[in-house]
Amino acid sequence: MNSVLLDTSFLISLSDPTRAHHAAAVQYYKECVHRQVPMYLSTIVISEFQVKQAINDLPLRNFVVLPFNVDHAMRCGLISRSMARDPQDDRVRVKDDFKLLAQCDCESISHLISEDASTLAKYLDRARETGLAPTKVVLLREGFDAAWFENGQTRLVP
Repeated sequence: MNSVLLDTSFLISLSDPTRAHHAAAVQYYKECVHRQVPMYLSTIVISEFQVKQAINDLPLRNFVVLPFNVDHAMRCGLISRSMARDPQDDRVRVKDDFKLLAQCDCESISHLISEDASTLAKYLDRARETGLAPTKVVLLREGFDAAWFENGQTRLVP
């Protein structure tokens, strides 16, 4: 893991101790800080988070704010043209997911941490399988796994 984009569900889990995956979010956050892995915070994610909670509630000094720029928009258009949305998925939500995928690809972000297995992770996996984007998804529901920071290697002895 050389860098990570944090999605809205990660931020919600990080900030809310009552969420099911709060502990995993906190562990990933602390490990990224400890290992100095850049944590990108998209302006798209900021706008989604701000709907329910102030972004200033988060430890912003540890995040790199990532604006959605022209090159991201152009890449998003190409991804959207190449990868169809499943009919049952909300159009607006998928559009934002594709924007995040484009940002990961343009900025060479190696991983994205999310709770969203139903859309964001699904489309990111498809993009990787078809060669549209190389970013890997880390799902909070699978708990914290230090192997993500070691290129998939796990320790033999705990």
